[in-house]
Amino acid sequence: MSFRKVNIIILVLAVVFFLLVLHHNFLGLSSLLRNEVSDSGIVGLQPIDFIPNAPHDAVDGRQEEVPVVIAASEDRLGGTIAAINSIQHNTRSNVIFYIVTLNHTADHLRSWLSSSTLKSIRYKIVNFDTKLLEGKIKEEPDQGESVKPLTFARFYLPILVPSAKKAIYMDDDVIVQGDILALYNTPLKPGHAAAFSEDCDSVSTKVVIRGAGNQYNYIGYLDYKKERIRKLSMKASTCSFNPGVFVANLTEWKRQNITNQLEKWMKLNVEEGLYSRTLAGSITTPPLLIVFYQQHSTIDPMWNVRHLGSSAGKRYSPQFVKAAKLLHWNGHFKPWGRTASFTDVWEKWYIPDPTGKFSLIRRHTEISNIK
Repeated sequence: MSFRKVNIIILVLAVVFFLLVLHHNFLGLSSLLRNEVSDSGIVGLQPIDFIPNAPHDAVDGRQEEVPVVIAASEDRLGGTIAAINSIQHNTRSNVIFYIVTLNHTADHLRSWLSSSTLKSIRYKIVNFDTKLLEGKIKEEPDQGESVKPLTFARFYLPILVPSAKKAIYMDDDVIVQGDILALYNTPLKPGHAAAFSEDCDSVSTKVVIRGAGNQYNYIGYLDYKKERIRKLSMKASTCSFNPGVFVANLTEWKRQNITNQLEKWMKLNVEEGLYSRTLAGSITTPPLLIVFYQQHSTIDPMWNVRHLGSSAGKRYSPQFVKAAKLLHWNGHFKPWGRTASFTDVWEKWYIPDPTGKFSLIRRHTEISNIK
């Protein structure tokens, strides 16, 4: 009888030990799953890798994740690196970078990130399949810079960030000087899928632009001689907005099929030429203006202080530039290339390429005297 009791005790102890081991393994698995981001299986936008190495003392894992989508083209890769560096160093938020690139750039990008101070960031590299754009864009000799495939990555945010309810998109020619969490927390009105900085009302436009004509109105982007545009009943004098920095409500974006709407207008432009022949900005702007006509919220204008890539940017005071939350070098002159305004502010965040493939081109040196 006592022998049977001993066997029962041993069996109970074995079961308890087994349950303890199982519980420990389960906790380990749960921790692993919390650190991973599920990969998208959508054809055309395939995740390449994801590295969740953010130090625990720098990021509170209980914080809401802040997805930031940014493109990384080979010839502008230094811009992407500087933008990411500025964001990372000015926030303690749980930021995850979704870096959209083409296959041939992925290795270069990965080596740059892994050998610099950015090796601890959380990021996912996503390959952009150019086949997505077949039949949706046409080559314009005078707008060669605007038809690069990665320019259109912003149209596919729900696919790039499939599990997020909200995300930030920004161009690669920016520097962030504020806490990105403030931009992420921009309130969007009910039914609005995105928040942009409007051109007419922006602080930078008021400081810089005088007599800009149609450059900041819908007529500067769309051909109002075309019947299809006129039928939309959009006022030609409506203020345009800049799509280089925006916050997206991805739940609303998916509900309204924004991506499908954008693709529709891209195809119609190929067939009918709906964009203005004197396009005031990027070729990505016209379809966004149509789809979001009177249906978008606004971001704080200090979160998109632009025109630093044009001669107009030279009119800013150093004090104004220092106060900006985000600086945007939109225009022909990039801070890593030809002469642009306040290049020393940008270069503060630039990390030299360890491979030597990317280097700064300086024809002239400007000193902005910002301290």
